[in-house]
Amino acid sequence: MEPVEKEENVEKPHRVRMTPGARRVLEAAERLFYAHGIHAVGVDLIATEAGVTKKTLYDRFGSKEQIVVEYLAGRDERWRELLAGRLEAASGQPPAARVLAVFEASRAWAAEYGAKGCSMINAHAEISDPAHPAYPVITGQKRWMLDLFTRLVGETAVADEAAADRLARTLMLLHEGALVTHGLGVFPDPFGQALDQARDLLGNGAAAGRDTPLW
Repeated sequence: MEPVEKEENVEKPHRVRMTPGARRVLEAAERLFYAHGIHAVGVDLIATEAGVTKKTLYDRFGSKEQIVVEYLAGRDERWRELLAGRLEAASGQPPAARVLAVFEASRAWAAEYGAKGCSMINAHAEISDPAHPAYPVITGQKRWMLDLFTRLVGETAVADEAAADRLARTLMLLHEGALVTHGLGVFPDPFGQALDQARDLLGNGAAAGRDTPLW
């Protein structure tokens, strides 16, 4: 399978080497940030939950901002690993099935790790300053997802490039809407609804700029 990543001209965030103490801090921070929000959680609480001193916390990370970077980057790495496995499993199927595998992967991720919705979207509600070191992690993850949808739609051999771009962006909107709706609990199984809509789009040759279906 081709690599999922498309990382050209993307600045990589500074990362911290994980010692046992740093790992305890990060595990505690991840639980707290996701459950309560980034601004609501201070380093005192993180240190207490991790069973370390504040000195150890700052020695390992330097700042709360760096803990946020590690929290978001770590979740993104685990998401990409899960998604890569789903795409690998769909590699022998028709191209459209690989697109739908993204929605299936998100449904599985949300059921296990995302009861409160997308951590990147939640973090962006609190971090809107591009100067914050975690900001490129947040926006970079969403750009990566759009790149992924664009590449997967390209694998379907859509002849019209403009139509392919529109389809990729529409799929991205469906995906992100499902993430938000899941976190809000507006109605059951938004990923199932998004899957049905995506399937309709992919199966409609006119929507994809083709004369034949993508299946």
